[in-house]
Amino acid sequence: MAFCASARSASLLRSAPHPCRNLTRRPVLTQYGPAFQSAHPRFLQSTSSESSRKTHRFIPLQLLALGAIPLLAGYLLGRSGAPGLDPASQGKLSQVDFADRKHMLLAAKEISSALGDDALSFDEDEIELHGHSDWSTSNSSGRPVAIVYPRTTEEVSQIARICNKHNVPMVPFGAGSSVEGSFSSPYSGICIDFVHMDKIIAFHPDDMDVVVQPGVNWVTLNKTIQDAGLFLPLDPSPTAMVGGMVSTNCSGTNAFRYGTMKDWVVNLTVVLADGRVVKTRRRPRKSSAGYNLTSLFVGAEGTLGLVTEVTLKLAVVPQDTGVAVVSFPTIDEAARAATGLIRSGIQLGALEFMDEVQMQVINRHGSAAVRKTAWDEKPTLFLKFSGTTDGIKGDISRVKDIVQPFNPRNIFFAKDKQEEADLWAARKEALWTMTSIKPEGYSLWSTDVAVPISRLAEIITLSKEDSGKLGLFASVIGHVGDGNFHQAVMYDPKNEGQRAAVAKCVHDMMSRALEMKGTVSGEHAIGIGKKDCLVDELGGDAIDLMKTLKQAVDPKWIMNPGKVFDLPAGSKAVAAS
Repeated sequence: MAFCASARSASLLRSAPHPCRNLTRRPVLTQYGPAFQSAHPRFLQSTSSESSRKTHRFIPLQLLALGAIPLLAGYLLGRSGAPGLDPASQGKLSQVDFADRKHMLLAAKEISSALGDDALSFDEDEIELHGHSDWSTSNSSGRPVAIVYPRTTEEVSQIARICNKHNVPMVPFGAGSSVEGSFSSPYSGICIDFVHMDKIIAFHPDDMDVVVQPGVNWVTLNKTIQDAGLFLPLDPSPTAMVGGMVSTNCSGTNAFRYGTMKDWVVNLTVVLADGRVVKTRRRPRKSSAGYNLTSLFVGAEGTLGLVTEVTLKLAVVPQDTGVAVVSFPTIDEAARAATGLIRSGIQLGALEFMDEVQMQVINRHGSAAVRKTAWDEKPTLFLKFSGTTDGIKGDISRVKDIVQPFNPRNIFFAKDKQEEADLWAARKEALWTMTSIKPEGYSLWSTDVAVPISRLAEIITLSKEDSGKLGLFASVIGHVGDGNFHQAVMYDPKNEGQRAAVAKCVHDMMSRALEMKGTVSGEHAIGIGKKDCLVDELGGDAIDLMKTLKQAVDPKWIMNPGKVFDLPAGSKAVAAS
């Protein structure tokens, strides 16, 4: 989870260098260690407390593709004739001017007339809940004028037609667990909450797929279909909804074995900015018919369209699982052991890492179940085995031999299902424990990057050294199997020195990830928080191409504006500050 927002640099980090700007040059910053060290013990103090109304019409996919051809052709001609020139400067992108508050409220009333008064809310508390997240430091100060709660694709289409007519931004909202400000409303507008679109539309056990609305929670889905021996094998936050999972191309602890959300989406029903409804493809497992429009919308964060139905592939629930926990003297030894495990062919369902600081926090602030174990406060690997019972027994017997060359300190193997759950709970509670120990008024800046696996130990070590030199209290959690890690840093947002220190840590982590041919966002998308980072990662030409694609499907730029990249140059719309 990462927070390097352009909006944040205007609020939390007014005096600090933006963590995603000029990544090729690392800023020099005075060390603040002595001022922070005395605060660290209180972070670790032990605690005794337990802790469908109308049939919608689908537009042919060929028409969508044809609409993009002139824009793409113009883009490519412009690039060949003027390398390095922003398409916006060539007049190829619209200059955006959203409706003012008066006309936004007019659109909201029109939506209320179409859907009913009970489908809309102007309640100030609800508006605040839908415009600000305590999980994120990438919040804008803008707020939607109203929240609308659709129940069908047709209702979403009606909302889009009205907003398009009035030039009103639309911001999708799922579980509200984004850490990059993906549901912030920097330009105000209408927030569309999919909580009532929580139906399982069709379940095809023989085909191993399911059709759901975006408001379905993935945990609830798996409980509903478990008797069929099938499940959606991703493992993000337990509160996550399918729509948000599609929007961010989420993953989680199971990504090492099962991949990310894009690997499990068969097709999507999407409402475009003008209210048209498209189906990205049909239901077979494979298709080479036309452009891969499904992948275009997965990970787009609602900037291209509003997802209203999702067809998901399902996996067979493994016959058995197992859990092991292994601690090591150093991060390097833990990382080399992880590489050995990956290359061994063992049936691992997940391979996770927590550093010595996070293990200290777990020991003192984990749940009662987690604190049954006296955890070794050293860099630790968490292994989840997945497969047949006999296969897992064989794999477990091999683990000791595989990790032995890397000086393991302690090796725990779960003896039964209860112990398995308790051991794995330590990993699942990691972020919660860091959040729970924040002193009053403090924030948690949690940053995620991904690098080639061979560079993971190096970047973790350097990042920890940075936070240590600056006296910041920080822990590391990693998805070792795919080179992804998160650093959670505690800081006081009212303290100018701490804001500057944490901004430097984030800046250097992003810079190193790019130097190592990595990415600044492994699994939480871009949102507001990493727009500047994305330019450094992909380059201006790639961003210009993305903008051209957006222009083709959303010419008024009303779909979740201000996310992934900024509005076209010269736009009159101004984000709230």
